[in-house]
Amino acid sequence: MRAITITEYGDTDVLRSAEVPVPEPGPGQVRVAVKAAGVNPIDWKIRSGGMAEVRPVEFPHILGLELAGVVDAVGEGAGFAVGDEVFGWSDTGTYAEYALATKVIRKPAGLSFAEATALPIAGETALRVLGELEVKPGETVVVHGASGQVGRFATQAAVALGATVIGLAGASSLDEVKALGAIPVQYGEGWVSRVHSAAPDGVDAVFDAAGFGVLGDSVALLGSPDRLITIADPAAFAQGLKFSAGGEESAAVLEDLVSRELKIKLGRGYALDDAAAAHRESETGHAGGKITLTVG
Repeated sequence: MRAITITEYGDTDVLRSAEVPVPEPGPGQVRVAVKAAGVNPIDWKIRSGGMAEVRPVEFPHILGLELAGVVDAVGEGAGFAVGDEVFGWSDTGTYAEYALATKVIRKPAGLSFAEATALPIAGETALRVLGELEVKPGETVVVHGASGQVGRFATQAAVALGATVIGLAGASSLDEVKALGAIPVQYGEGWVSRVHSAAPDGVDAVFDAAGFGVLGDSVALLGSPDRLITIADPAAFAQGLKFSAGGEESAAVLEDLVSRELKIKLGRGYALDDAAAAHRESETGHAGGKITLTVG
């Protein structure tokens, strides 16, 4: 099968098309003919070697964690049939024509393959952090990066819970953030005073999904670091603040995400052989929607 592999850490030029063996599913696994693969920041962080100390890989390595596609072969006890359309997390790299998976569910007919790949990582992260923040109905939550993939889902989930969301975003995304049910506030110099104006009675929690150096001001805004969590700013470690990483990859999480009927925004879709271009766009931090690779 055709796959995009890396044989060393480095820039986008280490991404190369290669012919590799088609994987065979084991007990509980399905083999998926990949239709769409999600492109996430962790992909290029692994590729560059930036995650080598905490998440080393063996070479040659196929990148990619999220997939949507059609079941092609079924391992014993997997609970799916050939031809089922599924999505979720993969056990093997997804920048490939075929991948193995155990943590998948059937794809709703109303979701495209590309849309389905937007849910697992960003959706799980959003729900996990809102849970860690213990957000309750009636509270006011600041979401930094409310127009990004995680921020969009966190905003929608918090609003559905009954919280008031102050959504920080760029000027061009403020209308979009408002449409998600949040009070839009432009980020950048003076953002704290703008949040004070939007929430004169104060805020209860801060979810930093952007990583733009807002931690110190966010603590001051809250008056305490207790209900501040970042998923994007490693400065949190030096400052003794909460950094949330990792989470539950399960069918139950996927079912929960589907049940919420979250609004999904797609960015550009790239052909499998254009994975390097997809990484370059992802690295800008301004994709404007979920980046995907179209495989099959």
